Amino acid sequence: MSVAFRRDSDEEHKEPRFELPLPPGPNLVTDRGYDLIKTRTEELEAAVPAAVSDEHRAELQRDLRYWRTRLATAQIAPEATGETVAFGTRVTLEQDGRVRHLTIVGHDEADPASGLIAFASPLGRALMGAEAGEDLTVPGSNHSIRVISIARA
Repeated sequence: MSVAFRRDSDEEHKEPRFELPLPPGPNLVTDRGYDLIKTRTEELEAAVPAAVSDEHRAELQRDLRYWRTRLATAQIAPEATGETVAFGTRVTLEQDGRVRHLTIVGHDEADPASGLIAFASPLGRALMGAEAGEDLTVPGSNHSIRVISIARA
Protein backbone atom coordinates (compact mmCIF):
# COMPACT_ATOMS: atom_id res chain seq x y z
CA MET A 1 0.00 0.00 0.00
CA SER A 2 1.23 3.45 -0.84
CA VAL A 3 2.23 5.64 2.09
CA ALA A 4 0.01 8.38 0.66
CA PHE A 5 -3.08 6.33 1.52
CA ARG A 6 -1.97 5.21 4.96
CA ARG A 7 -3.16 7.04 8.05
CA ASP A 8 -1.87 6.03 11.44
CA SER A 9 -4.45 7.90 13.46
CA ASP A 10 -6.78 10.85 13.58
CA GLU A 11 -4.51 12.50 16.17
CA GLU A 12 -2.12 13.85 13.54
CA HIS A 13 -4.91 15.86 11.93
CA LYS A 14 -6.23 17.54 15.06
CA GLU A 15 -5.36 21.04 16.16
CA PRO A 16 -2.56 20.94 18.75
CA ARG A 17 -3.64 21.54 22.35
CA PHE A 18 -1.28 23.86 24.13
CA GLU A 19 -0.99 24.39 27.85
CA LEU A 20 -2.87 27.37 29.23
CA PRO A 21 -0.42 30.29 29.49
CA LEU A 22 0.54 31.42 32.96
CA PRO A 23 0.58 35.18 33.52
CA PRO A 24 4.12 36.52 34.04
CA GLY A 25 5.26 37.74 37.41
CA PRO A 26 4.18 36.83 40.91
CA ASN A 27 0.83 35.14 41.50
CA LEU A 28 -0.52 37.65 44.02
CA VAL A 29 -4.02 36.90 45.28
CA THR A 30 -6.52 38.24 47.76
CA ASP A 31 -8.04 35.89 50.34
CA ARG A 32 -11.11 35.69 48.08
CA GLY A 33 -8.90 35.00 45.05
CA TYR A 34 -7.16 32.16 46.86
CA ASP A 35 -10.51 30.62 47.77
CA LEU A 36 -11.67 30.90 44.14
CA ILE A 37 -8.53 29.15 42.86
CA LYS A 38 -8.85 26.41 45.48
CA THR A 39 -12.53 25.85 44.65
CA ARG A 40 -11.84 25.70 40.89
CA THR A 41 -9.04 23.17 41.47
CA GLU A 42 -11.32 20.97 43.59
CA GLU A 43 -14.10 21.15 40.97
CA LEU A 44 -11.71 20.03 38.24
CA GLU A 45 -10.25 17.24 40.39
CA ALA A 46 -13.78 15.89 40.82
CA ALA A 47 -14.64 16.33 37.13
CA VAL A 48 -11.65 14.49 35.63
CA PRO A 49 -12.71 10.95 36.67
CA ALA A 50 -16.27 11.65 35.48
CA ALA A 51 -15.23 12.86 32.00
CA VAL A 52 -17.39 11.37 29.24
CA SER A 53 -14.61 11.00 26.66
CA ASP A 54 -10.84 10.85 26.42
CA GLU A 55 -10.81 14.21 24.65
CA HIS A 56 -12.90 15.84 27.38
CA ARG A 57 -10.71 14.22 30.07
CA ALA A 58 -7.55 15.58 28.39
CA GLU A 59 -9.05 19.07 28.31
CA LEU A 60 -10.02 18.87 31.99
CA GLN A 61 -6.54 17.59 32.90
CA ARG A 62 -4.96 20.51 31.04
CA ASP A 63 -7.17 22.96 32.94
CA LEU A 64 -6.39 21.15 36.19
CA ARG A 65 -2.62 21.51 35.59
CA TYR A 66 -3.12 25.27 35.18
CA TRP A 67 -5.19 25.64 38.35
CA ARG A 68 -2.91 23.38 40.43
CA THR A 69 0.04 25.54 39.38
CA ARG A 70 -1.89 28.69 40.25
CA LEU A 71 -2.81 27.24 43.67
CA ALA A 72 0.77 26.13 44.39
CA THR A 73 2.24 29.52 43.44
CA ALA A 74 -0.45 31.71 45.04
CA GLN A 75 0.91 34.40 47.35
CA ILE A 76 -1.65 36.15 49.50
CA ALA A 77 -0.74 39.82 49.21
CA PRO A 78 -0.15 41.82 52.38
CA GLU A 79 -3.13 43.86 53.47
CA ALA A 80 -3.12 47.33 51.96
CA THR A 81 -3.12 50.40 54.19
CA GLY A 82 -5.60 52.28 52.00
CA GLU A 83 -3.40 55.37 51.87
CA THR A 84 -2.29 54.75 48.29
CA VAL A 85 -3.64 52.50 45.55
CA ALA A 86 -2.20 49.03 46.08
CA PHE A 87 -3.13 45.41 45.61
CA GLY A 88 -6.39 44.78 47.43
CA THR A 89 -7.64 48.37 47.54
CA ARG A 90 -10.98 49.68 46.34
CA VAL A 91 -10.53 52.80 44.24
CA THR A 92 -13.14 55.35 43.31
CA LEU A 93 -12.09 57.30 40.25
CA GLU A 94 -13.52 59.74 37.76
CA GLN A 95 -12.93 59.34 34.05
CA ASP A 96 -14.69 61.43 31.39
CA GLY A 97 -17.16 62.75 33.98
CA ARG A 98 -18.14 59.22 35.01
CA VAL A 99 -17.44 57.80 38.47
CA ARG A 100 -16.19 54.20 38.65
CA HIS A 101 -15.41 51.89 41.54
CA LEU A 102 -12.60 49.38 40.99
CA THR A 103 -10.85 46.83 43.15
CA ILE A 104 -7.25 45.84 42.42
CA VAL A 105 -6.95 42.02 42.44
CA GLY A 106 -4.90 39.13 41.01
CA HIS A 107 -5.05 37.80 37.45
CA ASP A 108 -7.41 34.89 38.13
CA GLU A 109 -9.85 36.97 40.16
CA ALA A 110 -10.05 39.83 37.65
CA ASP A 111 -13.44 40.57 36.10
CA PRO A 112 -13.46 44.10 34.63
CA ALA A 113 -17.24 44.02 34.07
CA SER A 114 -17.64 43.56 37.84
CA GLY A 115 -15.09 46.24 38.73
CA LEU A 116 -12.29 43.78 39.54
CA ILE A 117 -9.12 44.65 37.63
CA ALA A 118 -5.79 42.85 37.62
CA PHE A 119 -2.88 44.66 39.22
CA ALA A 120 -0.83 44.01 36.08
CA SER A 121 -3.42 45.39 33.64
CA PRO A 122 -2.58 48.76 32.03
CA LEU A 123 -5.13 50.54 34.24
CA GLY A 124 -4.01 48.63 37.33
CA ARG A 125 -0.36 49.52 36.72
CA ALA A 126 -1.26 53.18 36.13
CA LEU A 127 -3.19 53.34 39.40
CA MET A 128 -0.65 51.58 41.64
CA GLY A 129 0.89 53.98 44.13
CA ALA A 130 -1.51 56.83 43.33
CA GLU A 131 -3.04 58.92 46.11
CA ALA A 132 -6.51 60.41 46.47
CA GLY A 133 -6.83 63.60 44.42
CA GLU A 134 -4.11 62.61 41.96
CA ASP A 135 -4.64 62.91 38.18
CA LEU A 136 -3.26 60.09 36.03
CA THR A 137 -3.12 59.02 32.43
CA VAL A 138 -3.34 55.42 31.32
CA PRO A 139 -0.74 54.40 28.73
CA GLY A 140 -2.36 54.21 25.30
CA SER A 141 -5.20 56.51 26.31
CA ASN A 142 -5.71 60.25 25.95
CA HIS A 143 -8.11 60.38 28.88
CA SER A 144 -7.22 61.70 32.30
CA ILE A 145 -8.27 59.82 35.42
CA ARG A 146 -8.73 61.43 38.81
CA VAL A 147 -8.44 59.24 41.90
CA ILE A 148 -11.26 60.31 44.20
CA SER A 149 -10.83 57.93 47.12
CA ILE A 150 -9.00 54.79 48.22
CA ALA A 151 -10.09 52.21 50.77
CA ARG A 152 -9.15 48.72 51.83
CA ALA A 153 -11.22 46.19 49.96
